[in-house]
Amino acid sequence: MPTVAERTEEIQRIQSRTFQQSLNERVEAELRSSVVKTVKAVLESALVEELKEALQGFGECRPRRSGYYRRVVDTQYGRIDELQVPKLRERNRERQWHILERYQRGLQGFLDWVCYLYVLGLSIRDLQVLLYWQLGQVLSRNAVNQVTLRVHERMLAERQSRIEQTPDVLIVDGVWVEIQYASEAVKIDRSGHQRQVRHAQDRVILAVMALWCDGSHELLHYEIAQQEETNAWQSLFEHLIERGLDPEAVKVVVSDGAKGVLAAMAQSLPHSQQQRCITHKVRGMDPYLKYRQLPIQDEQGQPLDPQVAKKQRKSDLFNEAYDIYEAPTYEAAQQRQQVFIDKWKDLEPEAIHAFQWGLKRTFTFYQLDESWHRCIRTTNALERFFREFRAKADEVGAFPNEQSCLTLFFLVKQLEHAKHDRPSMANKSGH
Repeated sequence: MPTVAERTEEIQRIQSRTFQQSLNERVEAELRSSVVKTVKAVLESALVEELKEALQGFGECRPRRSGYYRRVVDTQYGRIDELQVPKLRERNRERQWHILERYQRGLQGFLDWVCYLYVLGLSIRDLQVLLYWQLGQVLSRNAVNQVTLRVHERMLAERQSRIEQTPDVLIVDGVWVEIQYASEAVKIDRSGHQRQVRHAQDRVILAVMALWCDGSHELLHYEIAQQEETNAWQSLFEHLIERGLDPEAVKVVVSDGAKGVLAAMAQSLPHSQQQRCITHKVRGMDPYLKYRQLPIQDEQGQPLDPQVAKKQRKSDLFNEAYDIYEAPTYEAAQQRQQVFIDKWKDLEPEAIHAFQWGLKRTFTFYQLDESWHRCIRTTNALERFFREFRAKADEVGAFPNEQSCLTLFFLVKQLEHAKHDRPSMANKSGH
C-alpha cells in the first residue's frame, strides 16, 4: 500500500497536469452538468460491479437480478435525480450498498472532485488510479477497471453520437492549439521517481459544422491532427461517415484555402462541391498590396497623409471585391469581377493575381437556391465558434493532454448551443 505522503504527491502530480482556468458562469454550468453525469456513471457502474462481486458469495442459491430502482443523490455539483440502483428478485432489504454508504459518509467530496478533474481532461489511467484508492476497499481492481472503462465510454459516446440527418452543407476549418506530449527524456521528481519530460507541440483541431437550409447550424465533429493535410481531412470525413453521414447527400463543403480539403473531398465526398470562403479570399489580398500611385491629395485638394491613403486604398479594394458576390446571378457576378480586375490590375497586380487564384470556387453558392447564398459564402459561423474557444484556450496555455483539449472544445460547443437554445440537429430523424 502506498504511504500517505506518496498518495499526496501522486494527487498533486495529477492535479498539476489537469488544466484549471477561470470559467465564466455558463461554461461553469456546462461543466457542472457534465460532472454530475460522470458521478452518476461512476456510481451506477460501481453499484453493478459491487452486486456482481456480492452474488459470487451466494453459491448455487444466488438470487437473480430484477432491473433497477431509482433514488435521489446530491453531489457538490448538483443533484442526481434518478440514480439507477440494481435490485434482486429477493433479499433486497438485506442488501447493504457499501458504495453508497461510503459515498454518503465521506467519499462524496473526493469522488466529485475526481470526476470534476476527469471532465476537465484527467487521463483515463489517472482516473483509474484515483478510483482504486477510494473504491478498492469495496471492489476488486478488475471491477474498478470496468467502472473506469464504462465512464470513459460514456463520455466518448456523448461526443460521438450517431448522425441521423445528413446536412446539405458542411463548413470545415481548423484552429491551432498547444498540447503537451511526453518526450524520450526523463527527469527525477521529488519522490525520486523517473518521469518523462513533457514538451508543448502545435496541433490543429479540425472541425466540421453542419448547416441546414433554415440557417441553423451545429458543430458536428472535431478531432486533433498534426497538420491540415489531405490525409487528416480524409480521416475526419471517414469518421463522419462511420457515424452515419451520407456522403452522397452532402452538396457543398465550405472551406478556406486550407491544403488537402479538395483532395479529401474527392475521395470521401465525391458528389460534393467546394465553396471557397469569400472572406478569406478577399482578405488574402492584404499581404500582396504594394500601394502604388497613392493619391497625395484628398477630394478637397488638401494634403493626404500616406497612412490614410493606404487605409483608403485597402478599404476601396476590399469593398469592391465583396460587391462582386452581391450580384443577383452568377452571370452578373462575372461581369462585376471583370470590371474589378480591369480597374485594379495595374495598381495592385500582385494582389489581383492572388485574388484570381482559385477564384472559380468562390462562386459555387450560385448553384444553390438564393436562400442559401449568404449563409454558405463564408466560414464565419465556424470562425465565431473558434473565437469563443480561443478565449478559453488562451487562459489554459498548453493543454496537458489531448483529452483535456477536446473536453474544453466540447464544453464550449455545449455552451454555444445552449446560448442559442438549439436542439441537436444531427440527432433528428428524417430529412
